[in-house]
Amino acid sequence: MRRLIEQELKEWSLSEERKVLLVRGARQVGKTWSIRNLGRSFEVFLEFNFEEDPSLSGFFNGRLDPHFLCERLSAYAGKSIVPGKTLLFFDEIQACPNAIRALRFFHEKMPGLHLVAAGSLLEFALEEIASFGVGRIEYRHMYPLSIREFAMAAGLEAAFDLVCRERTRQRDDALHRQLVDLTRVYMLIGGFPEVVRHYVDKRDLPGCTLLLDDLLVTLRSDFAKYRKRVPAGRLTLVLESIAAQAGGKFMYSRVADDLRSEQIRKAAELLLLAGLVCRVPHSSAQGIPLGAQANHQRFKMIPCDVGLYQRLVGMRLSHEITRDDAAVINTGPAAELTAGTELLASAPSRTRAELFYWHRESRSSNAEVDYVIQCGRDIVPVETKAGMRGTMRSLRMFLESHPSSSYGIRTSLEPFGEYGDIRVVPLYALGFVCAP
Repeated sequence: MRRLIEQELKEWSLSEERKVLLVRGARQVGKTWSIRNLGRSFEVFLEFNFEEDPSLSGFFNGRLDPHFLCERLSAYAGKSIVPGKTLLFFDEIQACPNAIRALRFFHEKMPGLHLVAAGSLLEFALEEIASFGVGRIEYRHMYPLSIREFAMAAGLEAAFDLVCRERTRQRDDALHRQLVDLTRVYMLIGGFPEVVRHYVDKRDLPGCTLLLDDLLVTLRSDFAKYRKRVPAGRLTLVLESIAAQAGGKFMYSRVADDLRSEQIRKAAELLLLAGLVCRVPHSSAQGIPLGAQANHQRFKMIPCDVGLYQRLVGMRLSHEITRDDAAVINTGPAAELTAGTELLASAPSRTRAELFYWHRESRSSNAEVDYVIQCGRDIVPVETKAGMRGTMRSLRMFLESHPSSSYGIRTSLEPFGEYGDIRVVPLYALGFVCAP
């Protein structure tokens, strides 16, 4: 399956000013596959997996000079490492902290060599290696497949591009309906590559849910690696509570009666590091950057993938596939979560994406907007809801109280449209429209 980030990886490989590349993201989002795909464009591709072959760490126990290391790695692999012709790939690099420390020296002493590294629990290792490669390492962040990438995998890339380019406004347009149906499937299975591949090959929704369950087992088994920090059972409990509270302010008191807030906070931080969840702080959104007005004591949390969320909350396929479009959007937080992950996937990959929301409480009225994003110099409120004019009260209140915001977005399964300064954007097109 083709990923949009692969174009960025290709551009990195062609750049004369490139640095060592570190690809970051949660387990099973497709980092290794995309890097291997890039390797096909090189004369030689050498992959070293530090988790699969722990003996590789021995090469990094002494000198970290890149010429010394390449000499030994080349002998070990039986292939020459030639700058300009070889792509060197260190996978699961978090299993060898000294290999992470060595990356800076590759940039300094062998700038002509293409070196890329990745790891599923990389954030934990980076947290313990302060300033290991400032100015010498560049990053790309990967997420599960977006709806656009799902459409590409399902053979609907041309339909997606045509509808988004022409901004079709007919509810009964055949291409729009086709993309709506695809979006509804996406909201059931999410964007983990293995699950998407199974659906594309077999159109087997029950099989996709089984794969998601297997993925959850794998992720929970990873929790055993965090035991020195937080018990695995507590991480599972907090992950399940994040899914249960998705769509609303995250409350420590709702996780478990016998856990202190500090215990829950520490578990949530580890889940954030692992890329399994995303924190969405409140922002007053009175200026750019949005983070400058963020209240980090008041936040929502969402799982990184809507399919993962559906399994955590015990989705029933028989119930979900019979609901109409309005119910899919207006009932439960799945649509809001999907909008959030679409915004994350469409953000620049060089930095870890951030999301914010806006909430106003007053005696006369409350208002909440699901997400607030920056589009160029505009601050844009985004609300996930199906309906007509009367259902956009929160968006209207935001625009009235933020004169610098020229328009808002309401996203649903409806076609493109406008209600004055509120633009209606189909959920499948949200990332496309909001991409920088």
